[in-house]
Amino acid sequence: MKHAIETLLTQAVSALKSAGTLPADLQANIQLSRTKDQSHGDFATNLALMLSKPAAKNPRELAQMLVDALPENSAIVKVDIAGPGFINFFVSQDNTLSVISTVLNQAETYGLSNIGAGRKVQLEFVSANPTGPLHVGHGRGAAYGATVADLLEAIGFDVHREYYVNDAGRQMDILATSVWLRYLQICEVEITFPSNAYKGDYVQDIARDLLAQHDRNLVHPTAAVMHDIPADEPDGGDKEIHIDALIMRCKTLLGDDAYLQLFDLGLNIILDDIREDLAGFGVTYDEWFSERTLAQRGLIKQAIDRLQATGYIYEKKGALWFKSTEFGDEKDRVVVRDNGQATYFASDIAYHMDKMERGFDRVIDVWGADHHGYVPRVKAALKALGDDADKLDVLLVQFASLYRHGEKVQMSTRSGSFVTLRELREEVGNDAARFFYVMRKCEQHMDFDLDLAKSQSSDNPVYYIQYAHARICSVFRQLAEKNIQHDIPQGNEHLNLLTESHEVALINSLSRYPEYVEKSALNEEPHQLAHFLRDTANELHTYYNAHQFIVEDATIRNARLNLITATRHVLCNGLKLLGVSAPEKM
Repeated sequence: MKHAIETLLTQAVSALKSAGTLPADLQANIQLSRTKDQSHGDFATNLALMLSKPAAKNPRELAQMLVDALPENSAIVKVDIAGPGFINFFVSQDNTLSVISTVLNQAETYGLSNIGAGRKVQLEFVSANPTGPLHVGHGRGAAYGATVADLLEAIGFDVHREYYVNDAGRQMDILATSVWLRYLQICEVEITFPSNAYKGDYVQDIARDLLAQHDRNLVHPTAAVMHDIPADEPDGGDKEIHIDALIMRCKTLLGDDAYLQLFDLGLNIILDDIREDLAGFGVTYDEWFSERTLAQRGLIKQAIDRLQATGYIYEKKGALWFKSTEFGDEKDRVVVRDNGQATYFASDIAYHMDKMERGFDRVIDVWGADHHGYVPRVKAALKALGDDADKLDVLLVQFASLYRHGEKVQMSTRSGSFVTLRELREEVGNDAARFFYVMRKCEQHMDFDLDLAKSQSSDNPVYYIQYAHARICSVFRQLAEKNIQHDIPQGNEHLNLLTESHEVALINSLSRYPEYVEKSALNEEPHQLAHFLRDTANELHTYYNAHQFIVEDATIRNARLNLITATRHVLCNGLKLLGVSAPEKM
């Protein structure tokens, strides 16, 4: 109904333009909202107030002109003007009730639309460095990104899901060196493990795989490994210089071929684990994009050449710098170091250049909130390349803090002291994890309460919603036990009998579902849909507790059964979009 009224308003504005009442070039941004007070109708718009100044007309007078120009529609029983110029629409009861038969007819497709039809969106999310298992912080980005992708797809967008694999650079070198040093320790070479290396048990596991593949062929004595290596931080040195020196020693002693095998072993084992973990979480991708391919395909050089051609690259002390300050960044950024090595930023420029060249209408990056300072420089690079930087949206996701028994669980990938996403899923289940992760706006801090996520109470929102769905299913099991048939056509014929306050509230809730799907998708705010489902479940539980569904009067019985069947479809459809199951028994 919302879109129907918006269409009527659009037609009214066009009619007034044609009549010369409104300027022909006037842009009308129609905003229609549900009213909170039923005495003000079902929908309201402030269109007359918004257009009064550019149209040079009194708001109430303009509101009356718009009302007079509205085409006839049998679903609208009344239109009035309130306050300074708000237009209120009253929808007929028959039209409101028809949502039940609409849901029953459309079933699993109810709420879907083609608003985004013909538009391609690339959504890149998680993209965690493959230096260790995913932890609960990554889980929030995974749940959020996957849900936004599903929501956009639900309203017609062609969505391409992508994971950017950071399979090049220093962090991966630290991982490879960490694996090799653990391998040496397994082979009883005395090595003091670096403070800045990766320490998780998974590094030991990869080292054992390395031993199984290469036996002791990669072993070098302590003296060869540690000779002239600068001191580590616990010994009064610099941990960064120490680990970098060990990386160079590892590469030198092993040689290019053996080092690449070591590097790829760690990369592939961890990446396979990440793929499996995400798939088990209901998160899949259309493409896993390798950072290494950027250099192999010459895209980094191409990006820098393009920036040099436009005058946005300069040389200083042997390094190449991008003039990001000309686009509002706080300082210029190095893209090629004085040793000739491209920076992470250079790779990101090339990657986003490639995204733009792939023909997407919109590019969405889901990043951790700690990357907020990185956004201006990436957009600056796109502008300097001559690309449309407005096509890029960066959504920042705060990492979640995990609480168990009221105490915060500390996490650190490097130290190995962290709770993995897999452990979280095993403890609370995929459903609770997926739902809890999207309950808040992505930019808001989140405390993940493990005890609440596992509780079977109304305080646990995902349990509460799933229980509403299961309760409806239980009604139909009771119906079968009594050998009573559900007559859907008869129920549709007598929907007018659904006049109880609980029924009216539930019907109104069902009619709002497509609107919540749409705004949750367009605003990239899954939490809106999550809250809607919680409210709808509350309406169902209240209705369930107040009324009997399997009554003697077949007309009332079938009308009520139609209503709760429609409710079941909405709960199931909404949960599916959030990556959550809808169990029939609990």
